[in-house]
Amino acid sequence: MIRAAFYLDGFNIYHSLDDLNRPHLKWLDWRALASRLVPSRDEIVCRIVYCSAQRTDNADRLIRHRRYVSALEATGVICKMGNFLTEKRICRSCGADWDAPVEKQSDVNLALALVQDGFDDVFDHAYLVTADTDQVPAVAVIKERFPMKKVTSVVVTGRRHNNALLTACGNNKRTITVADLEASLLPKLIRGPSAVLRPPAYDPPN
Repeated sequence: MIRAAFYLDGFNIYHSLDDLNRPHLKWLDWRALASRLVPSRDEIVCRIVYCSAQRTDNADRLIRHRRYVSALEATGVICKMGNFLTEKRICRSCGADWDAPVEKQSDVNLALALVQDGFDDVFDHAYLVTADTDQVPAVAVIKERFPMKKVTSVVVTGRRHNNALLTACGNNKRTITVADLEASLLPKLIRGPSAVLRPPAYDPPN
C-alpha cells in the first residue's frame, strides 16, 4: 500500500472555509476527509498533521478553536500549535501606530513536519493542504532528496492553487469540494480522554 500523509495549514484552511459562509463546515473531520481524497484502493492514510496558532484576544473564537483542536486530537490528528505575538505597526500616511497580533511558528511547524517525516520515511505521498508559497522550499527539499516521493497541492474550493507551490509539487493537485466537506463533518459529541462538544456556532443548518 502507498502511505499517504496530510499536512494541514490551519489558518489557510480556516479562511478558505470562512469564505464559503457555511460555519458548520469548520467542524471538519480531517481523517474522514483525507480518506475521501486518496485513491481508496491504492493509498492508506497513515498520518495527519495540523499546524495552527491560537489567538487570545477573542474569547469566543479561542474557545471554539481549542475545542476543535481537542476534537482533532481525539481522532488521532497530530496538532502542532504556534502562537501570536504583538508587533508595532505604523501607518505610512499619517504616522499613527498600533499593536497588531501576528501569527508565529505555524508555517515553520508545517514545513518542519513535512521535511522531518520525509527523512523519517513516514510517507510515500504527501498531501499539502495550503496555498502558501512559503512551503515551496520544504517541498523542494523533499523532491530533491526523495525523488520517488510524491507531493500533491490541495486547496479548498474557491481558492486557487499557488503557482509556485503547484510547480514545486510537479503539478500534482487536488481540490476539496463542498460535497467532500459536507460528507466529512465531526459528530456533535466526540468521546476521547475527555468529551468534546461541538460549539453551537458550528451546528449544521436545520
